[in-house]
Amino acid sequence: MDDFGGIVRTSPLRVARPSCARDVADAVQQAEADGLAVAARGCGHSTAGESQAPGGVVIDMRGMRAVHEVGRGHVTVDAGATWREVLDATLPHGLTPPVLTDHLDLTVGGTLSAGGVGGASHVHGTQAANVLELEVVTRQGEIAVCSASRRRGLFDAVRAGMGRYGVITRATLRLVAAPERVLVCTVPCRDAGELVGLQRRVRADHVSGQAKPAEAGWRFEAKAVVYDGTRPPEGVEPSEVERLAYRDFADRMRPDVAELVRLGEWARPHPWAMVLLPAARAAELIGEVLAGTTAGDLGLSGVVLVKALRIGRVPMLRSPADPVLFGMLRTASPGCRTAAEMTAANRRLHERAAAAGGTPYPAS
Repeated sequence: MDDFGGIVRTSPLRVARPSCARDVADAVQQAEADGLAVAARGCGHSTAGESQAPGGVVIDMRGMRAVHEVGRGHVTVDAGATWREVLDATLPHGLTPPVLTDHLDLTVGGTLSAGGVGGASHVHGTQAANVLELEVVTRQGEIAVCSASRRRGLFDAVRAGMGRYGVITRATLRLVAAPERVLVCTVPCRDAGELVGLQRRVRADHVSGQAKPAEAGWRFEAKAVVYDGTRPPEGVEPSEVERLAYRDFADRMRPDVAELVRLGEWARPHPWAMVLLPAARAAELIGEVLAGTTAGDLGLSGVVLVKALRIGRVPMLRSPADPVLFGMLRTASPGCRTAAEMTAANRRLHERAAAAGGTPYPAS
């Protein structure tokens, strides 16, 4: 068994495929009695073996993906549901989760366990900060319901807790009004400093940024997205403006993923590293890292991601104040650095980030 990262490959002793929280509790209790490690697995999109349990028990959560209720400001779903399935249920009501992951085919339980970052996190915080209530199976096999006002300690422990304190089995998520259309503005930036500065000051509903290999080093690009807007945000001079239906924008990665699957890149090892940097040090460190990085160090379909964001109240997600997410999303493509070499580069990135006051994302 492996995961999206393709770096760690192990075999569990057994795989449980529950259909309800009671099944999860039984699997956890049996594993506890047998002295075995437990890992919950959604779509297996982890990159360092987090969804694996060598010699232990993997709980495959995809059998629990029902949407139970869509209310005026909330939706209750099983933890094995993907954000695509959540959006399919809420959009007919004109509602959406305030923060969506860039790739919709990730499970609710998986991203809440990591924190969950999206382009709207600079406004709304992480996905974990937008949870109203959780049903959790604790490490002792108890089925518990928790929220900000009910068993707060458990609620705080499992959000961004990477499964250490329990398995999320159901979540009630906050919803907001969904826009009908969005205005996507592409803004070239001179360097990392301008990119980070633009993301921190721009008044937009969704912001993101990338660095892309160029003939003379790297070029930087921001995306500033306005919901139901007719003009770019004030102070922004885009090189390109595109109008999209909200659903098409939310699912913008789907054609790219299909192409990567066709090319075989989606199946290659993905030694990814993401860190949260203090904004005051982010541009400097990003510039230094990229100055020593070539296209071959990144891979043919690798991505350099930069997002200024807010965390919200998620105690388990350690972060500097005013964080900037910096991601080196590498792919071990043919003719590029090996997965082992990329993994070593990621370790160096984590060390440099820690020295600058940063933290890993997800939490190690």
